[in-house]
Amino acid sequence: MASVQRTPQLTKYEIHDVLRNKRRTWVLEQLQQTRKPIPLRELSEQVAAVETGETPPPRNIRESVYNSLHQTHLPKLDELGIVEYHVDRKIVAQAEGFHQVTLYMEVVSADDVTWATYYLAVGCVTLVVITLSSVGLPVFAALSVTGWSILFFALFALSALYQRVSHESIYLDVLHFRDDD
Repeated sequence: MASVQRTPQLTKYEIHDVLRNKRRTWVLEQLQQTRKPIPLRELSEQVAAVETGETPPPRNIRESVYNSLHQTHLPKLDELGIVEYHVDRKIVAQAEGFHQVTLYMEVVSADDVTWATYYLAVGCVTLVVITLSSVGLPVFAALSVTGWSILFFALFALSALYQRVSHESIYLDVLHFRDDD
């Protein structure tokens, strides 16, 4: 398979087809969480653990997951340019098309918050604080509306910068992996 160099836009149908299979979705979640290339054996064990809810998962399930990833799912994801699957090295990494799919599946752990929810919360807090400051409520009036606006604008800007840098580091990890070939 050794990674087909394909980076055109994926269609919504292709993305839906990828995400409708739980094992493929779990592969993408694992790659998004680790942000680094993963050996197939480790990936299949993680997917089997998610599938069964057992750690370690039963051997027969691990083998079944390993075989289906190796023979079906990873070649399909590689062909679409979503992952790079190096059959000879049994290594899986994010490819350039990876982010086209993850736009449709923001992966968040149970105790985490999505970026959309974070920005919504900051926006609501900003609105409340600026409103309370403008009506002169003592605690909030200590800083002018302009002061609060600058403070929250800076928070939005720093948050966006952090989000951008963290996503860029994922992309750079993938490029570094590609250069090792």
